[in-house]
Amino acid sequence: MSTVSESTAVRPLRKRRGTGGARGERRMAALLLSPTLLVLALVVGYPVLAGLRESLYARGNGLDADGFVVQGDRFVGLDNYKAVFQGDRADAFWNAFGNTTFFTVTTVTLETVIGVGMALIMQQAFRGRALVRASILVPWAIPTAISGLLWRWIFQADGAANAVLGHQVLWTADGFAAKVAVVIAEVWKTSPFIGLLVLAGLQMIPREVHEAAKVDGASALQRFAYVTLPLIKPALLVAVLFRMLDVLRMFDLPAVLVGVNQRSVETLTMLAWFEATNLRYGSAAAYATILFAYIALIAYLFVRLLGADIIGEARRTRKGGARRPGKTDARRSGKGDARGARRTGARGLTGKAAGR
Repeated sequence: MSTVSESTAVRPLRKRRGTGGARGERRMAALLLSPTLLVLALVVGYPVLAGLRESLYARGNGLDADGFVVQGDRFVGLDNYKAVFQGDRADAFWNAFGNTTFFTVTTVTLETVIGVGMALIMQQAFRGRALVRASILVPWAIPTAISGLLWRWIFQADGAANAVLGHQVLWTADGFAAKVAVVIAEVWKTSPFIGLLVLAGLQMIPREVHEAAKVDGASALQRFAYVTLPLIKPALLVAVLFRMLDVLRMFDLPAVLVGVNQRSVETLTMLAWFEATNLRYGSAAAYATILFAYIALIAYLFVRLLGADIIGEARRTRKGGARRPGKTDARRSGKGDARGARRTGARGLTGKAAGR
């Protein structure tokens, strides 16, 4: 009886110690993350709140309810947003909104296809692979303004593009050809970014998986569709998400290549910049706030619908709950068996592909 009573008395003490250790780890993690969170609050949180406040004010001379002239900032509520959607600036807003969406859809789609192709080429073992990788990554290393100037020289009336086509096209004028020029220049520059991230995902795939697929009789297309593509999906989704967020705030490339205040290539960022340069900060802040909400909505839908794993293992740990101390060693010891299970699963997957 004494032995049993002693063991039952020790168990609560061990449990308390384990709880206290977990709390200490959480406090240490919060302490270590506090500088980063403080910097994010100052760099991201404060500008967002300040821009939202600025969008509710108007700067300049005006008349109050009694007819007196009022100078400085005036609180106008949602008048700036009403002017954007329904006022005299509504036409410019919807045009810029359509251009931004068009550039995002077309460029990201083309960049994804071309980037995956680049990654597959860079992964192959052949003579001169290092030179090919370096040449593919050169466009990404060129600054955007310099890239815009280079493509502007190519798309001149007497430039290389018209010389190759044998037809005079006004690429840098205001029209659909200007949109095509921006899409070509953007895809040329940023496709290597997706290719680089996809290449990193390809190099994480064990060779045994592809060898098992070949043994099972899967063709090259089947291996890509049922083995390669599912395994690189996390890296590919993150790359596509980053590119979408980047294109949604496009400004410098169309401004350098075609010019500002051109309806065919005018984006939401350009509208915000134009309003700010004309000292209409309230309207500019309204454009910026709408663009911020649009980007946040696109990112949220992309993560929720397609399952882009931005936070990695943290989501799985949170869904599964806190890990038990007794299972830690078992999980560590099971890492070696996980590789074998993954290989076995790959064989079954490729067998299904070969059957089709």
